[in-house]
Amino acid sequence: MATRLGDLLDDARRRTFVGRRRELASFDDVLLGRSARRVLLVHGPRGIGKTTLLLEYRTRAQAAGRTVLLLDAREVDPSPEGFEYAMAAAAGQPMSVLPDGAVLLVDGYEQLGPIDGWLRQAFLPALPADCAVVLAGREAPAAPWRCDPGWRSVVGVHRLGDLDEAESGELLERAGVASAARPQLVRLGRGHPLAMALLADIAVTGTVPDRLAEVPDLVAALLESLLRGAPADAHMTGLAACAMAWLTTEDLLRQVVGAAAGEVWAWLERRPFVIRGPNGLFPHDLARDVLDAEFERRWPERYRALHRVVHDHVLASLRSPAGPDRQMLAQHLLYLHRGSPFSEVIGSLRAQGSAAVVPARREDHEPALSLIEHFEGPRSARLAERWFAEQPEGLSVVRDDQGLAGFVFHVMHPAGSAMEDRDPVIRAVLDHAARQGPARPGEQIYIGRFMAGRRGYQGDPYALLAGPVSSLIEWVSRPLAWSFVAIVDDATWGPIFDYIAFTRQLEVEFDGRVHVVYGNDWRRLPAGTWLDLMSEREQSGGTGPPPTSVLRPPPLDQARFAAAVRSALPDLRRPDRLAASPLMGSTLAAPPLAAASGGAGAERLRATIEDAIGCLGDQPLEAVLRRTFVRGAPTQEAAAEVLGLPFSTYRRHLAKAVEQLTDVLWAVEIGEVRLPAPGGQHLGEQQLSSD
Repeated sequence: MATRLGDLLDDARRRTFVGRRRELASFDDVLLGRSARRVLLVHGPRGIGKTTLLLEYRTRAQAAGRTVLLLDAREVDPSPEGFEYAMAAAAGQPMSVLPDGAVLLVDGYEQLGPIDGWLRQAFLPALPADCAVVLAGREAPAAPWRCDPGWRSVVGVHRLGDLDEAESGELLERAGVASAARPQLVRLGRGHPLAMALLADIAVTGTVPDRLAEVPDLVAALLESLLRGAPADAHMTGLAACAMAWLTTEDLLRQVVGAAAGEVWAWLERRPFVIRGPNGLFPHDLARDVLDAEFERRWPERYRALHRVVHDHVLASLRSPAGPDRQMLAQHLLYLHRGSPFSEVIGSLRAQGSAAVVPARREDHEPALSLIEHFEGPRSARLAERWFAEQPEGLSVVRDDQGLAGFVFHVMHPAGSAMEDRDPVIRAVLDHAARQGPARPGEQIYIGRFMAGRRGYQGDPYALLAGPVSSLIEWVSRPLAWSFVAIVDDATWGPIFDYIAFTRQLEVEFDGRVHVVYGNDWRRLPAGTWLDLMSEREQSGGTGPPPTSVLRPPPLDQARFAAAVRSALPDLRRPDRLAASPLMGSTLAAPPLAAASGGAGAERLRATIEDAIGCLGDQPLEAVLRRTFVRGAPTQEAAAEVLGLPFSTYRRHLAKAVEQLTDVLWAVEIGEVRLPAPGGQHLGEQQLSSD
């Protein structure tokens, strides 16, 4: 069988692997049955070499003929279902229990804190006795791993430390560093594996730093030279994307560097500060920060353009049909907004490993209701209980090792529920929407109604995480007229809503508390325009209401929309007259969600209408519209003659075609469908289909 590229990469990694003799001996004893140990718990700070050690473990286990699964916990929903889904994805087949003799390696175990108890009490005890498991993370193992007599007999704990001088010198030697440079680099690297690897990478180019004040300065100096040594511009662009994106895939690289994606991927994979997980590449956190800052400083315009490409790629995936990774994609998108008021919260919670926002289960209802009752009172709790029963899908939660850490609950109108009248806050919000801009047929209204964290209620970091993540998924994937969020902690949330351009809409007093309601009319500030504004604010630090220049006129109702379509059709070839159409304030005249250029205008309106004509799926009706309005016969009689139709038949076809075209355009206007992009080139757009 032909040698795979992955085999060559593994061989290269083995040749440069040094140290960790105690950890390797312990693992070998497990593989060969020389030890009663079955679970190894490896921990240490970031950059200390945990991932490198796991890759060496994988190679040794495969050489021993074992089935090996390597999971990156950064990409695993910390729930039993999410863990089993990740195992099945890694194995390429459904799997809830490992096969006999298998080896399970989990990197970034700190991310799985919410299910540490489940893994210890349910999952691991059910494995075959000859399986081996390695859990590697930043934090020391929880007390039950070390105190329970049963686990203590089968668990080995290894804390990874720095390399000693001999191991550091050996690492440099294997990396091809000249012997004369090694003592200086050993002194500067102080045995930190990441620092040593970066020093080795730069030293082979002939440059040896004289001094280091601290690790961030070291990384900055190394990356400065590394950028100069990139083989081509495509490699530097790929490196910038890798630093910017939460996770880099070959699909993303194809959007960034085109046909060079495979070559750039292979080059990135060899970088000493880039880690390959099961689903993509990501740099070490420290390297990411320095790289990102360096690219923004050097190439501000290119950086902004690249930011948009990464943004659109993530958004396109987020807008695709529902899947287990949507909450992760929402966090990917939020991660690009590193200047936002809540970005620090998201980053810090993810570092703790309790940052997955997931659909609630029935057992989450009671603790969520208890929080509402504690902070808002029994009347609010009773309302929430009824809402949870009627719209359980509106509840999203974050869990940690103590249970429910935070939650958010939204109501989707129309709910068909008497609760819309019984809940004073919801009723006031819907009445406000009816006065300001009622929802049209097919449109929905999102209302964020309850939100809390276990310790600080609406100011709790978990509430600050759950709200944006769950809301973003709904806001970009539903045909919304309005989004509203009712909060009682205006001091915390007011600056956040200012940042995301949601404006203060009304205040509702209920049960002794003032609920401040912020909102956005998506017909006036559509999702694409809003996301553009957010992308701009991430880089500029702007805040406040949306600029009036980006707001559309108040939305047309369905009857006026249909009349406007009929009036616009004869003017498709007259941009001066088309520019006066009421449709110029509609979605039809707006640029595609991910278009890099081309603002709203008569040309965009004409293109949208013509694209919709091509999606009718009825050739005779499409032909009638094209001959009448697109290619424009001088008269309807002439059009009928060219089409070879009796005039009465032509008129019937034309009326039916205009009616169907209007239905399609209305569905586009309210967000139920998206037209296909010409050539399928625009990210974020799907073929004409229901959302």
